Amino acid sequence: MAQEVRVDTLDRRRRVVEQMKDLGVYKTAYDDVITIYAGMLDQYAVLINQYEQSGYQVTESYTNKAGATNQRKVPILNAIESLRKDIASYSDRLQLNPKSNSVEVVPTVNANPLADFMKSRGRDG
Repeated sequence: MAQEVRVDTLDRRRRVVEQMKDLGVYKTAYDDVITIYAGMLDQYAVLINQYEQSGYQVTESYTNKAGATNQRKVPILNAIESLRKDIASYSDRLQLNPKSNSVEVVPTVNANPLADFMKSRGRDG
């Protein structure tokens, strides 16, 4: 009997926002990207469940137009691999993994050395 995967994108979205707030990287401008990311995580969970139900089948027989039968990678495995790459990319953008979260923000350099000099002399230029 196939086990059904519960898909609740809004719940997952709330958890992602909570994680981002804990990391100090949440901005409301990211809300659309967060929703897409949460949806991808739900799709991944469903695909993994289907892949598990297939017995982790890697290849299948395929008959081409010429009538030759070959082995090819199952389409669900291609979808899973593609989704993994997309999830990794989105998690980088949302700063949800150690690699992207450890990048130091470079402070902006004041482009006006004369104003800096005047301030150091006690004069507001």
